Amino acid sequence: MTGVVLALGAVAVACGSGGEDESPYVGAAEVCDGVFAGPLEKTIESVTGATSFSRLTGEGVGRVSENIKDGHASGRSWTVGEKLCKIPAKGTSSRENATIDFSIYAPQDIGDPKPREGSRFFALGTEAVASPRGARVYFECVSPQMKGSDEQPARIYAALVHVKDRGDALENLQANVTVVNAAALAVAERLDCENNGGLREKPDLRPLDGH
Repeated sequence: MTGVVLALGAVAVACGSGGEDESPYVGAAEVCDGVFAGPLEKTIESVTGATSFSRLTGEGVGRVSENIKDGHASGRSWTVGEKLCKIPAKGTSSRENATIDFSIYAPQDIGDPKPREGSRFFALGTEAVASPRGARVYFECVSPQMKGSDEQPARIYAALVHVKDRGDALENLQANVTVVNAAALAVAERLDCENNGGLREKPDLRPLDGH
């Protein structure tokens, strides 16, 4: 009997020590609540210039969704942002970490007819723009989870910032806006937004200027 107890104790120790050997780094599939697992893993590697990321836990899709619901219920025209996650490339400082944030935006925050130099508009949600260092997607959400949103939709803003500057070539801007679209879609799905707020899993990546 003593031998059995000792054997079980050894197994318990072995199982308990597994976490201590866990790598502090993960691949692109595990960042941001696993939002980018699958085909978008390569896109994350492209926009960050890295294949390995620090194992950090962010607020996640659930917390961001609750923050948006609270913001809409407050009746304010805009809210302070909530961080979905950081995407900390191995070997970079915290100031260099790519980040995805969400907030409620004010109506006047969109509608500028001319993007800044090096940026392009895309037909995603209500408005979308990408630059060499990030991208933004604005969309409206009508949801049974948010009282009154059928009359006053929640105006949701998703921003990807501090990505690796790879220049303003179209394919780089498309990669940036693809990442923020995927994050925005995950939140829209969690909120049960009608028609996913106009967002699609495979977005139209043709710039609105047609070039």
